[in-house]
Amino acid sequence: MSDTLGPAPLDLAEALDRLALQKLAWTYCHAIDRQDLALVRSLYHDDAVDDHSPMFIGSPDEYVAWLPAMLANWALTSHTISTMHFLIAGDLAEGELATTAYHRTADGLREIIAHGRYLDQYRKADGVWKFQRRSLVLDWFEDRAVQRSAGPSIDQGVATGQPSGLDPLYSRLPLFAADRQRRQARQ
Repeated sequence: MSDTLGPAPLDLAEALDRLALQKLAWTYCHAIDRQDLALVRSLYHDDAVDDHSPMFIGSPDEYVAWLPAMLANWALTSHTISTMHFLIAGDLAEGELATTAYHRTADGLREIIAHGRYLDQYRKADGVWKFQRRSLVLDWFEDRAVQRSAGPSIDQGVATGQPSGLDPLYSRLPLFAADRQRRQARQ
């Protein structure tokens, strides 16, 4: 496995591990933005720690219990990951993931855009990578009033995102809807 950021040959096992780690990061973004808290919880090992200090630091169960109150501050969120660097050593890995997290306040008047990095530790158990420790570093943020033009709005008549199972994703893409229903049935 690769324990260097420098150029090195990439074998199939490492490529699959890197892809699995990327999927984990992207799934986290989806789960937070759709407020699918059961999915968020499934991404962490039971003894993991989530560190969004000073707002929150604790276990995965405590994190999921904290999220509804925090997410209630936002009409919607959109989390993205850009660059991802992973170092892998057997069944342990570390990652630095650049993130931009857009937040529209619940009253719709302000936008908070956080630019930062997730500094993650991962562990693979039973062939599945999950978070062992997730910590957030804020590099900078923007806080601004929502700007609306005087003319016609681009969002008139367009389906808008929802932070829940009511999002158009679940009515337009049946595989996503079925996956969500399967996971909810297992709870």
